[in-house]
Amino acid sequence: MTLRGGIDLGGTKIQTAVVDEDGKVVGEARHPTPHEGGPKAVAAEMAAVMREATEAAGVETKDLRGVGVGSPGDADEATGVVSNARNIPGWEGSFPVAEALSKELGTEVRVGNDVQVATEAEFHLGAGKPYQTILGVFWGTGVGGGLVLDGKPWIGRGAAGEIGHMVVKRGGAKCPCGNRGCMEAYAGRGAMEAKAREDMEKGTHTDLFEIAKKHNKDRLTSGVWERALNQGDEVTEHLLDRAVEAMGTAIASAINLIDPEAVIFGGGMGLRLGERYREPLLKEMEKHLFIHDRPTPFQIAELGDLGGAIGASLLADREAG
Repeated sequence: MTLRGGIDLGGTKIQTAVVDEDGKVVGEARHPTPHEGGPKAVAAEMAAVMREATEAAGVETKDLRGVGVGSPGDADEATGVVSNARNIPGWEGSFPVAEALSKELGTEVRVGNDVQVATEAEFHLGAGKPYQTILGVFWGTGVGGGLVLDGKPWIGRGAAGEIGHMVVKRGGAKCPCGNRGCMEAYAGRGAMEAKAREDMEKGTHTDLFEIAKKHNKDRLTSGVWERALNQGDEVTEHLLDRAVEAMGTAIASAINLIDPEAVIFGGGMGLRLGERYREPLLKEMEKHLFIHDRPTPFQIAELGDLGGAIGASLLADREAG
């Protein structure tokens, strides 16, 4: 049986999976993303979590056909170098992820953009299967995008699909990327946390940080946002409405540009709150669509939390091809 490894690197967690030739997960593991030590510490933890998944599958990492890594930032498939991964704590500059992990794991490693590989997984195995052209939008620490056009992944010169950095308000809020007015500056979980903290320090009451502390979270995870929303926290409601407005504007603009057959909506926040905010998001999109009488199907990602790792594992096949 041919097995591949996949690593989904996120701002709050590292999810790994061992996947068979049918796309079935036969082993998995998940750890928090290190907050200190920079790229070297993150790479070491990725290797450790991958080993844990292979142990669960009853194999060793050297037995895998290959390992793929889905990473935020500029993930260069040709060189295996990841740059500008700003959503990863302490990550500065460029780091040769593929080279470092190949040495640790004893098998070939390829890297790709995290949301692009998750979109491809949904295209092949999940909610995107009925379509040939899809736009993936994954709402988490940031808001990433992925594209499959006429059945083929589209990465442009390496950085296509960055829907989170479409400008929705000129001169608007400062984005973690350094620019102003990006959709992610309003909808990314990291930016939302910064705004909630700013509001709290100005005297606005919110339960978000108490909920995080109660559940031993040092960041506002998707689960923390959902619990605060369920408690009727007004800051949470306001910031989520603000996020939906920004996402609706950006997604509609992307639809106007490429006219996809479907939008696939995922990510940590997307999976938690996508169904709940489906109608408000569609109403916000409707305000900005050029064509109104032919709605674009809006599907919630089907592969769940493992979608990114499954998608990353497909990179091993791309290398073989």
